[in-house]
Amino acid sequence: MKTYKFKLYNSKRNKYLHSQIELACEIYNHCIALQKRYYKIYGKYISAYTMQAHLTKLKRLPRYKHWYGLNSQAIQDIAGRIDRAYCLFFQNLKKGIKTAPPNFKKRKKYKSFTLKQTGYKLIGNNKIRIGKITFKYSKSREIRGNIKTVTIKRDMLGGIYLFIVTDIEESREVPRTGEIVGFDFGLKIFLTASNDEDIQSPLFFKQNRSLIRKAHKKVSSKVKGSNNRRKALANLNRVYRRINNQRDDFQWKLANELTDKYDIMCFENLNIKAMQRLWGRKISDLSFSSFILKLKYLASVKSKTLVFINRFEPSSKTCSECGYINQNLELKDRSWLCPECNTEHDRDRNASYNILRVGASTLGLGDVSPVATLAVSA
Repeated sequence: MKTYKFKLYNSKRNKYLHSQIELACEIYNHCIALQKRYYKIYGKYISAYTMQAHLTKLKRLPRYKHWYGLNSQAIQDIAGRIDRAYCLFFQNLKKGIKTAPPNFKKRKKYKSFTLKQTGYKLIGNNKIRIGKITFKYSKSREIRGNIKTVTIKRDMLGGIYLFIVTDIEESREVPRTGEIVGFDFGLKIFLTASNDEDIQSPLFFKQNRSLIRKAHKKVSSKVKGSNNRRKALANLNRVYRRINNQRDDFQWKLANELTDKYDIMCFENLNIKAMQRLWGRKISDLSFSSFILKLKYLASVKSKTLVFINRFEPSSKTCSECGYINQNLELKDRSWLCPECNTEHDRDRNASYNILRVGASTLGLGDVSPVATLAVSA
């Protein structure tokens, strides 16, 4: 699947889409209320099929007749979305993971609705008809493949975006380099590489902290409900959007660079939630999970290999020279001396060597040298 993102032109017609999103929110909250009531009585949730059939009956009642204003497939998607959320909730309960069931959403925070086969039509070069109204969007590239879904989504500033999902099989011809590398994620250094070509942490949130503080002060100084407060909130959301755009730009460029340079990349399968409990905002700012998703996508497109070793592998505690495991190594220790071979290790660099070694052995490449720039047969 490939997703295309386009921004709709600002227009008075966009009010129709805002009303559609708010109607979708009303239906979503109604379904959540039904699920909570049913779960309280029977201890289980309503399936997507049963919920869809129930919503179809409700639309025939005068009280819910206005629900016909939203495409029927968009309503079905809402029921399916809630069903997937409850499935994940019960799976987490079985695994002992602390989690919460799906909950109500405010209208101003509800973001999107999805159309599948019907309810939209692409017209000309950069127009789309949703319902009976035609909208223009900024078309930055051609849409390839068969369209599966169209999602209309708004951001916190009220801008409307199109997300068009197609089923095209994409591949790019990239020369094989034969290079293999191990990477260890860190805070000060985003990626510590086994070949010493490290990537520094950008920390965009930290860079824009002064702008965020100023924007928050302006919001807190305005009267609640006033136009000035609404403008101050919009300015705050612009700052956050800028940070997200900077982070996405950095990650996409880095992912492209790495997939062009290396054929095999080895990483550790991290427990991001546990890391967030320890370091909080820094982990959210670096957004390791988002980067890995981008890297996986580009690796599949360019036919490159990603290897993830077990998070419980003692990559930091194991001496990359002799294999001695330092059980006394604590999280605060950034370097340590091996008592067996007297090798001094930087914690993250040593971890990158061991990640490379375990990743290579997983692929059956045998033992590899952690110090030299490595190469495998293309």
